[in-house]
Amino acid sequence: MVLAAGLGERMRPITLTTPKPLIVLAGRTMLDRAIDALAEQGVEQVVVNAHHLADVVARHLAGRSRPPIRLSIETERLETGGGVRNALPLLGVAPFFVINGDILWRDGPRPALADLAGAWDGERMDALLMLHPVSSALGYAGPGDFRREGDGRLIRRAADERAPYLFAGLQILHPRLFAGAPDGAFSLNQLYDRAIARGRLYGVEHRGRWCHVGTPADIPIAEAFLRNGAVTP
Repeated sequence: MVLAAGLGERMRPITLTTPKPLIVLAGRTMLDRAIDALAEQGVEQVVVNAHHLADVVARHLAGRSRPPIRLSIETERLETGGGVRNALPLLGVAPFFVINGDILWRDGPRPALADLAGAWDGERMDALLMLHPVSSALGYAGPGDFRREGDGRLIRRAADERAPYLFAGLQILHPRLFAGAPDGAFSLNQLYDRAIARGRLYGVEHRGRWCHVGTPADIPIAEAFLRNGAVTP
């Protein structure tokens, strides 16, 4: 699944007419880059959710032939957790990839999604997140999200501390993570915290590079990152 329903408020005025995942960077949209990465890993069907400018997303995806894509249209904004929960009937009963539709990454020695799949252990995990070191995240100035134990289990940072890793926007989720989840809009963070309490939220470190794209000012930096991996504008 690729998440493409957000409002992209910090990217205005561009996102008044173009959904953030459809912004073209170095010749290709972020949404297409995410779908391409899934296709390269042999994913046979992709679900894309849409809310803001959903008709624009639908028209764009109609131009793709592979892989088959099913749209999950949200009449009201459901946030990340509600969006995935709403699409579960389209996703089946097996674990599935979820990618934020507005992120940029470059693979390391192996594709990031292959690293995720290789680390997945359904006996121990309800969710497996791709993490990137805060120290090498281009354009990111936040305090990070998680600490990682030696066995890969995640601990969320306290409000007054910094963490070494940020969530990179790629993950594998099992449908059982959503058992008892609320109706309507909610964040996946609620389910992450529940999985942490059960010792079933894990993370794997991204071995490539990662770039934050938040505002129009970030676009030239992101395009340089995609073209040549530059770490400065």
